Amino acid sequence: MKTTLITGANRGIGLEFARQYAEDGWHVLACCRHPDKSDALQGLAAQYPELIKIHPLDVADHAQIERLAQTLANESIDLLINNAGINPASDASGFGHTNYAEWMSAFSINTMAPLKMAEAFAKQIARSKQKTIVTLTSLMGSIADNSSGGSYLYRTSKTAANMVVKSLAIDLRQQGIIEIGRASCRERV
Repeated sequence: MKTTLITGANRGIGLEFARQYAEDGWHVLACCRHPDKSDALQGLAAQYPELIKIHPLDVADHAQIERLAQTLANESIDLLINNAGINPASDASGFGHTNYAEWMSAFSINTMAPLKMAEAFAKQIARSKQKTIVTLTSLMGSIADNSSGGSYLYRTSKTAANMVVKSLAIDLRQQGIIEIGRASCRERV
């Protein structure tokens, strides 16, 4: 049976990934910050009790990522989906009103977390059959596609995430791991 680990699995795209992979018979390691407040994910796990296992995970907490990797040390993870993300509300305030603390949070979650997840779970992914990491990014991270300006916090964190994906694709190639970036607009899940 194939296994996927999904961050931000409690709502939106992450919840839909969990639903579709469970429906296809995959073992789903569904991660989110507050499982006890994630009614939709809890309901989905009740539908697929043999397939979906929920794990608490705040991707901004690197120690928590490491603990989860240790907990799942014996798993083979065919597909890691780095889905968790944040689009800071203060980004709408525009030039001259930058909230630097929120910018750091956006980098922590959108850029650093996918790299940390890859580092922490590389062994589990390398020993699987599929060996794939998918990181959801955004077209707003494209330098060439930026014709409207603004959204400094979100855009820069997603541009940096795109570079993380590119570098991971090169660095993990020798282990047979495939790194894929997929564009998607995301809010913190």
